[in-house]
Amino acid sequence: MEKKITFAFLYILLFPAILLVLSGDVTWPEGWIFSIWFIVLCYATILYLYRKNPALLAERYKQPGTGNQETWDRYVVYGLLIGFIIWIVIMPLDAKRFGWSPLFPLWLKVVGGAGLAGSFFLFFRSYTDNTFLSPLVRIQEDRKHQLVSTGVYGVVRHPMYLGAILMFLGTPLLLGSSYGVIAGLALTILLMARVVGEERMLARELEGYREYMKNVRYRLFPFLW
Repeated sequence: MEKKITFAFLYILLFPAILLVLSGDVTWPEGWIFSIWFIVLCYATILYLYRKNPALLAERYKQPGTGNQETWDRYVVYGLLIGFIIWIVIMPLDAKRFGWSPLFPLWLKVVGGAGLAGSFFLFFRSYTDNTFLSPLVRIQEDRKHQLVSTGVYGVVRHPMYLGAILMFLGTPLLLGSSYGVIAGLALTILLMARVVGEERMLARELEGYREYMKNVRYRLFPFLW
């Protein structure tokens, strides 16, 4: 496990490095804000799980196609990975190196920063509240999968996905990238489709999930969906 964590720590640094290098300006303030946010979130989560919930940390390292992952979800996982890479590449090229987008006003960048703050909270609390937070759509029979309905899961049924959406949309607003917003919207639609498929499986196979859907009405967006 220690080797996997060491690799993860190095791998995580790759994405901020790509962002700053592609921007053509390693002193880019907004780029550094996102980079620090990303590194702190990832490192804090890994260290927390290593100390408090190593079983969940091991689950997070599961690869697509392992366990009893839903077959369709393998394609979604790879789609999210490809989309994330496109998203992380297009933003610095757009916002900084080539300036394809017009300059964003300060208030819009502040909105993006606020989105990242909310994203951090939802990501971290999702990990602390749900010990069955697998990266794969699957029933974790090997871990005696049970319903979690407390904490942030008492507000929306998929708080980590909401955190991801706030990241996908908040980051390009902070950086000033219209193309990043478009890529973020595409990733949001893919996540929403995954939610629909995941909930069909959970309602069918996880005890208590149908009742949970009645008690917590909203999948992702409070008062909307």
